Amino acid sequence: MDFIKEMEWRGMIHDSTPGLSDVLKEGVTSGYVGFDPTATSLHIGNLVPIMLLVHYQRCGHKPIALIGGATGLIGDPSGKSSERNLLNIEEINYNISLIKPQLELFLDFDLGLQSAEIVNNMEWFKSMNMISFFRDVGKHLTLNYMMAKDSVQNRLETGISFTEFSYQLIQAYDFYFLNKSKQCKVQIGGSDQWGNITAGIELIKKISSDKGYALTTPLITKSDGSKFGKTEEGNIWLDAKRTSPYKFYQYWLNISDKDAEKCIKIFTILNQKEIENILTTHKKEPHLRFLQKELAKKITCRVHSEEAYNQSIRVSDILFSKNTSDRINEITEEEFLMVFEGVDQYKVSKSSIHEGVNPLILLTDLSGAFNSKGEVRRLIQSNAISINKVKLKLDSVITGDSLLNNKYLLVQKGKKHYSIICVE
Repeated sequence: MDFIKEMEWRGMIHDSTPGLSDVLKEGVTSGYVGFDPTATSLHIGNLVPIMLLVHYQRCGHKPIALIGGATGLIGDPSGKSSERNLLNIEEINYNISLIKPQLELFLDFDLGLQSAEIVNNMEWFKSMNMISFFRDVGKHLTLNYMMAKDSVQNRLETGISFTEFSYQLIQAYDFYFLNKSKQCKVQIGGSDQWGNITAGIELIKKISSDKGYALTTPLITKSDGSKFGKTEEGNIWLDAKRTSPYKFYQYWLNISDKDAEKCIKIFTILNQKEIENILTTHKKEPHLRFLQKELAKKITCRVHSEEAYNQSIRVSDILFSKNTSDRINEITEEEFLMVFEGVDQYKVSKSSIHEGVNPLILLTDLSGAFNSKGEVRRLIQSNAISINKVKLKLDSVITGDSLLNNKYLLVQKGKKHYSIICVE
């Protein structure tokens, strides 16, 4: 496959340097994407450059994933309005230990010349001293050149430290080093990385008279203009401990038709004909959300496994079926905690409900889940509150027999607000 043409129909090209198409036609070409380990997990925003590497390898080239053990200690000012909080080297190394296996989920490391590599830029920066870096690297990029970059210009009013200002030069050296040591000719990234990437191309030209090339992808936003991959709770992470497979699956299932049509091209390896068939089927009965279901299946299976996907489907079927109150006891404790991870939890003693308790007492005096009996009474009278998917009445009685997995009560206010009472 032709990488440029493949990226074009998938809508993944924002900009590229002249000559990129020609150099890719010469044979297997190494290209890299950088990931700074500033968190304990990658999130779905990082899936865009990850999938760029996936498509790059599928098109016959060699992908290199660079984890920034050095650059992560500095912090990229691109897209940031203020200084990052600096992490120490122990935190960075811990993050790397968690991020590396996530990258390994996507790339093939046994394809001969096309085999993927994961590198850490601390490997070449740890032995470089400050004087050598300024003399041998810094002299090749002028202050005027560096100041003209958007990542710097956008921070001049609020202020940018020398630490973050130097990031551009450090990333440029990464490209130069990989070009020299691994014949890496291409750097790929988001459109906000254009300035850093072209600085690397300039450095390669100045030091070695060789050529580097760039391709950037558009920054993905949702159709309503909001940031892709963000919810009210924050990022959607790839780590199952930070975002459960169920919530991960539900995120993709609930995106709009317009967003799903864009995302299935970016985040899956389905070919153009397969995607066209899915879209045709979806448009016949859009209320069935066939497009979203196919998208959610492909991504959830890849990130979390087919077993996690099937588990998410099973739990969704129970929670959203017409007889949920009858079937909710089928959900295991593991599944229950996966679905409702992060919701408010309150504790009561088992003895306090052993002989039965009125919900007004349970939800206020015993658990503290609500501030006043008056509020709970109004919610009950308006049919807006339930326990274990059963609507409460003023004369309802909650007993030990009501517990899910002999331990939990699921409290729901309105359609979306959940809390859990743990009975100990």
